[in-house]
Amino acid sequence: MIIDSHQHFWQYDPIRDAWIDETMHRIRRDFMPEDLAPVYAANGIDGCVAVQVDQTPADTTFLLNLAAQHDFIKGVVGWVDLRADDISAQLEQYTKFPKLKGFRHIVQGEPDNRFLLGNDFCRGISALSDFNFTYDILVYPKQLPAVEEFVLKFPDQRLIIDHLAKPEIKRQEFSTWAAHMKKIAQSPNVYCKVSGMVTEADWERWKPADFRPYLETVLEAFGPQRLVYGSDWPVCLVAAAYNEQKKLINDFISTLAANEQANIMGGNAITFYQL
Repeated sequence: MIIDSHQHFWQYDPIRDAWIDETMHRIRRDFMPEDLAPVYAANGIDGCVAVQVDQTPADTTFLLNLAAQHDFIKGVVGWVDLRADDISAQLEQYTKFPKLKGFRHIVQGEPDNRFLLGNDFCRGISALSDFNFTYDILVYPKQLPAVEEFVLKFPDQRLIIDHLAKPEIKRQEFSTWAAHMKKIAQSPNVYCKVSGMVTEADWERWKPADFRPYLETVLEAFGPQRLVYGSDWPVCLVAAAYNEQKKLINDFISTLAANEQANIMGGNAITFYQL
């Protein structure tokens, strides 16, 4: 199966979704399952993991309702306040939803680059494994030093880095990002999504060669058994059509063994999220 491990749904709200600025006008509208289903049919995608965009319990409920109505949504990564005093009780309630696989916090938006290491937040992360939930790490490169410490604190927690930690591809900033990613990859419980790259490049003038150093780095560091394909639809549409971003990954992994390609394009997502 081919699984898109990272995509989003939303009903556009100009206040809540203020992050979608004028430069991203192409995605200033609703994106729902009925919009995505024909895209998947055209690109041979069998299922997806829907990931939160709003840091509210309502967004988690919204995604779970969509997943209950559409079989191609195989899993949901929601949001919960991991710093809450009653986090274990909240997580226990969420175990009632089989398609809820894990949680994410938009750490990239936190002003404290060491947010991940806060005591209350780490207490919440510690509770996830009790309920078999995953955690998606969404950060910028400047936050990778904290990620290095963070992953070492949780060797038994399934962790996955979204969007290669958003390297600054447009500026061709590489060496510091690469050094951090290689260290993080030494923790065998950490996976990495090859997703969201086109939006970190020059939206209008990117070319496939722009991404090769970054892809080669994560392939060497994580290996084909811990890389996971994701599209970041519909955000990717500001820089590339769905088939264009998928082709980038397909072309890059084309020299790998067939089973390794299959794992990156679906098998690893099934394993990590227990779809």
